[in-house]
Amino acid sequence: MSKGKNGPRERIELSRHIVADPLICHGQPTFKGTRIMVWQVLDDVAEGRSWDFICNVRWEGRIALAAVAEAVKLAEKAWLERQERPARRTVRRGAELAAA
Repeated sequence: MSKGKNGPRERIELSRHIVADPLICHGQPTFKGTRIMVWQVLDDVAEGRSWDFICNVRWEGRIALAAVAEAVKLAEKAWLERQERPARRTVRRGAELAAA
């Protein structure tokens, strides 16, 4: 896939709920079926708004809670890659206690 000056030239499925399409918002990552950009939701999260408020009030039900979770996980992955650190593995609390 090739990139133009302002982003990808082809649609990229970033996750189940997130896409980067050059025909939508200049290729910025958006939530599928909307023009809601991922950075807008991440900004809401950073401002301390609840995910329920973000999904149901701010964006009027147009994005799912699972979509917000995906956005946060993709941001974490991108940050870790930028820091050149491997992604941490999440250990379930029950597994932690069983191993002790």
